[in-house]
Amino acid sequence: MTTSPSSPSSASSPSLRKLGSSDLEVFPLSLGGNVFGWTADEASSFAVLDAYAAAGGNFIDTADAYSAWAPGNSGGESETIIGKWAKARGNRDRLVIATKVSQHPEFQGLSAANIKAAADASLRRLGTDHIDLYYTHFDKTEVPVDEIIGALDELVKAGKVRHIAASNISPERLQESLDFSDREGLARYVALQPHYNLVSRDTYEGALQDVASRAGLAAVPYFALASGFLTGKYRPGTTVDSARADGAAKHLGSERGIRVLTALDEIAQAHDTQVATVALAWLGAQPTVAAPIASARTVEQLPALLAVAELELTEPEITRLTQASA
Repeated sequence: MTTSPSSPSSASSPSLRKLGSSDLEVFPLSLGGNVFGWTADEASSFAVLDAYAAAGGNFIDTADAYSAWAPGNSGGESETIIGKWAKARGNRDRLVIATKVSQHPEFQGLSAANIKAAADASLRRLGTDHIDLYYTHFDKTEVPVDEIIGALDELVKAGKVRHIAASNISPERLQESLDFSDREGLARYVALQPHYNLVSRDTYEGALQDVASRAGLAAVPYFALASGFLTGKYRPGTTVDSARADGAAKHLGSERGIRVLTALDEIAQAHDTQVATVALAWLGAQPTVAAPIASARTVEQLPALLAVAELELTEPEITRLTQASA
């Protein structure tokens, strides 16, 4: 395995955050790779990745299944683009690359054999000899946790994976997995990727967050901007040309959605910043959260996301948003 630093130097990047109990240090905004090879072609993806890295970003999130749902795709397109970009820029050792297993059309599930085969396929597409953070994408309760953790531990011992994590998992299965790792002295989850944002709080807050907090896990929330709703571009009477428009627009029909937008507008104006930046800053201020995930199809969409590294909300502002989204 190639020797790689845990992250760029903290001295040169003061905004980096420690990821749970791991030795990884990450930018407070994880760049979502789900659009690469889907709504962003290779050239656009390279431009977005370049701009993110130029701003000090180092934490890139993808999955082996991205983006199998798009016509003409078979899965792995995002990993392939990220791998090509990192090779072209020669910056692999400065990156924290996270990917996931269980949903690729050719590598379904979390059996030990599938986890190992899927990891090798991801490594080939990424053009690297190690994955920094490897998530179970969706838990498969028919597979015992000892089989899942055992396979992940083998990947860590082989140097193919540095740290392991879980996404879309119940509090009970997460705790069972952590207990098994502790009892057997095997690799242990260091992070959790839940669905979590200002208008979708129930999935994470409560039992799942409690387990993460007790175990010292870092949360890296996906759908951090609610499919674009929390950018503020979706308003009553507006039409937005986006592949995610339906998912975002559904929040306009709720009183909570309108309350949240009103609070975001006022706080964004007070800080002379964007609505999306405020929404991400609220998420980043929540217990256990290390770095929300947000994606950008174009370079023009990036500044509002990157600005979260500089924005610190006041306690009254955090409370205002928390109450508006209750």
